[in-house]
Amino acid sequence: MKLSRIAGLAVAVSLVAGAVAALAQISGAAPADQVANVVDAAGHLRVPADYRTLYQALGSWAIAADSGEGSKQMHAVYASPGAIDAYRKTGHFPDGAVLVKEVFATSTNEMTTGTVSHADKLKGWFVMVRDSKGTHPGNPLWGDGWGWSWFDADKPLKTTSNDYHSDCQGCHMPAKATDWIYVNGYPVLRH
Repeated sequence: MKLSRIAGLAVAVSLVAGAVAALAQISGAAPADQVANVVDAAGHLRVPADYRTLYQALGSWAIAADSGEGSKQMHAVYASPGAIDAYRKTGHFPDGAVLVKEVFATSTNEMTTGTVSHADKLKGWFVMVRDSKGTHPGNPLWGDGWGWSWFDADKPLKTTSNDYHSDCQGCHMPAKATDWIYVNGYPVLRH
């Protein structure tokens, strides 16, 4: 009898934990440990070590070569768990959502399908964390609803960005109307 009570208690605890996780997913809130894996108390960002396994593929971009055929860069973008579902429901990324963009130099070769460019050498990452509440005032890498940072491939824990206005935002100006994110390039955000 005692064993069945313990088993029943274990099942109840598991159900409560599952319900809490489900409610976090439904509300679109980012789990606290997810954000803690990327941002410290002072607002310094880092590349999350586990993003390729835990995050969802948001989409990819090919940057055309300046001349000739092929691409000069490939960008692969990942979104933290729950961010895509929350965006589909509300049309906005929720606070705490993390976007990680890998930037690769490419190699271009002829294949049976034609001229093909593929990701080759990792150049670095661009990391953004959604923050509509302005939780890091005075930090020059936070503003306009996001934390922004570039990381060179050999330094995933130390940004080279000093100020998001001059180092990051310029590339995102055409996407200002969509919360600074080029959502039109991510079909997964559409229903």
